Amino acid sequence: MSSPAEATPSARPAGRAAFVAIVRREFAGYFRTPLAYVFLAVFNAFAMSLAFFVGNLYEAGTANLDRFFLYHPWLWAFLAPAAGARLWAEERRQGTLELLLTWPVTVWQAALGKFLAAWLFLACALFVTLPIAFTVGYLGRPDWGVIACGYVGSLLCAGACLGLAALASAVTRSQVIAFVTGFLACFVLVLLGYGVFDGLLVGVLSDETVDAVRRLGLWRNLEPFTLGIFDVPAAGYFLSLAFAGLGLSTLVVDRR
Repeated sequence: MSSPAEATPSARPAGRAAFVAIVRREFAGYFRTPLAYVFLAVFNAFAMSLAFFVGNLYEAGTANLDRFFLYHPWLWAFLAPAAGARLWAEERRQGTLELLLTWPVTVWQAALGKFLAAWLFLACALFVTLPIAFTVGYLGRPDWGVIACGYVGSLLCAGACLGLAALASAVTRSQVIAFVTGFLACFVLVLLGYGVFDGLLVGVLSDETVDAVRRLGLWRNLEPFTLGIFDVPAAGYFLSLAFAGLGLSTLVVDRR
């Protein structure tokens, strides 16, 4: 009979294999139904429509995508909760959560695997919009470093919204309730930092408080990336939201 110390090394490869299997299982789960392709098409259609018809990207006459990324927080506030609502709610509704946790992984590894799979799916949605970057490159001479930085910032923003969606999915077995809760949480963060909302706070709160509230907004933290600046504090903000939501969702699932 082997000792625990001898059994641990063999358990680690099994745990890693199970973790990879969870990522693959969850990622493939998005494409088992036509809904995933509808999701990708809707994201692409809305991203293009907002950039050209609302942001007037073509009329601006500049070879950059700042007007394209301007509306991404609004898109992620709606679409990230739609993608993340199934993370835990679907497992609980179908009664497969207990079966999942019999795999040789911890609750944290299972949660991380599901989160990464959902984030990869959102990355696929962002990847679908690359033709607009190639179009700008064909029509002008853009700074590709600025465009790449904008895509990185958008993906980080998606992860932040997904973290809130994961927490919403962990506290309920209804995907509809998880989606609505996650959307409202993301919507509040989108509003923070916008001029109209700031105007409501001015005169009610001090200037220092308004400025602090403004820094919590998704767009205010995405803005440096659209200008080609990799803002470390902004990246930390997005990652903090993502992993805070992931950590809290893990605690909720573990307690239940």
